[in-house]
Amino acid sequence: MNQDPTAPQASAPAQTQDADNVPALVPPAPVAVVSPDKAATMVPVPPDAVPKLDAQVAQFVQQVTSLDINGPDFKNRVDAISTMGNAEVAASAQISNRLLQRPINAINHGVFTQGSEISKGLIDLRNTVTDLDPSRQGDLFSPRKLLGIIPFGNKLEAYFEGYQSAQTHLNAIINALYHSKDELQKDNAAIDQEKATMWALMQKIEQYIYLAKKLDAALSAKIGSIEASDPQRAKVLKEEVLFYTRQKETDLLTQMAVDIQGYMALDLVKRNNTELIKGVDRATTTTVSALRTAVIVAQALANQKLVLDQITALNTTTGNMIESTSQLLKEQSGQVYEQASSATVSVEQLQHAFDNIYATLDMISDYKIKALDSMQQTVDALSTQVAKAKTYLDKTRAGQVAESMTNLDTSTDSSGVVKLLPSS
Repeated sequence: MNQDPTAPQASAPAQTQDADNVPALVPPAPVAVVSPDKAATMVPVPPDAVPKLDAQVAQFVQQVTSLDINGPDFKNRVDAISTMGNAEVAASAQISNRLLQRPINAINHGVFTQGSEISKGLIDLRNTVTDLDPSRQGDLFSPRKLLGIIPFGNKLEAYFEGYQSAQTHLNAIINALYHSKDELQKDNAAIDQEKATMWALMQKIEQYIYLAKKLDAALSAKIGSIEASDPQRAKVLKEEVLFYTRQKETDLLTQMAVDIQGYMALDLVKRNNTELIKGVDRATTTTVSALRTAVIVAQALANQKLVLDQITALNTTTGNMIESTSQLLKEQSGQVYEQASSATVSVEQLQHAFDNIYATLDMISDYKIKALDSMQQTVDALSTQVAKAKTYLDKTRAGQVAESMTNLDTSTDSSGVVKLLPSS
């Protein structure tokens, strides 16, 4: 299957910065409605197929204009035009219906709803991080007091004890987010498969559109030359052949427009999933880094306190034993305490780390809410186009669609070029 170098692309999510230079996610713009005229140029016909298609057109025009207009062979040629591409249209319509369900399910039951696993995980992560925010703990270096009067431990030690006790809950939240990320990646893999199938069908439909356009031009020219010598035959060719050729061209172009919009909608859903995966990665990475920082800080503070206690005990014992060196011990103890106080980990740096976490979580929350409006507009646009396409599909009888689907594999030659007439 050929790659899609000119495949339609939805607008990519962009990262912007607000007045405070905080990164923010902007959801993709809704998928624009594709007109049939534009649809005809968005899927290319393989260059090596053009000569074979042109040869079919020349042979068909030569045959249909020379056959007895009342004979069965002439009717078979007219029927070939009416059924041209019906199997591909029916198959692509089924895929379009499945494509429409993806954005609808994403809005009603997907990751963008408040009750989804990923939404709950992000909310739990935010609430837990908020509870551990050092700015909400007051002065961490002040002594802890029982009933506000009796000294009772150290607030900094109590804070990190609470931090360590919350690690199990944080790990469970992160694991849930990783699971949601895996589901999004699986969904993207399924979307890629749907896009590949849709692209193959669109390439075949585009070849039929090419045939219809070339037939229209060739028949118009041929009928013009016949009209002068045989006006009755020219009239029948216009009514029975040229009319149905242009009608089929219109039907195929309309279906192509619907298919391209569905293809673009799939791309939009995939981009939304990809941005949400990136957001989960950012949130979990920042959280893991914060946890590691908390462990390192807690260990450093515990070791520091142990050293300070030993120095204090040594200084006290030495002061009692050696009276003559009391002044020297006094100066040395002052330097030790000064250095000990200056070696404490900065609370401002820890606060900055939490600010980064809030920025990431706010960014994901805003993106999730904004994406709902974009996807709703996509659903509305797709629903309109699918409704238009159904009016054309109803013209094909259920039996003809089944027969065309059965012969789908035989409607192309070994090089993948579609055939105007079925093999005899």
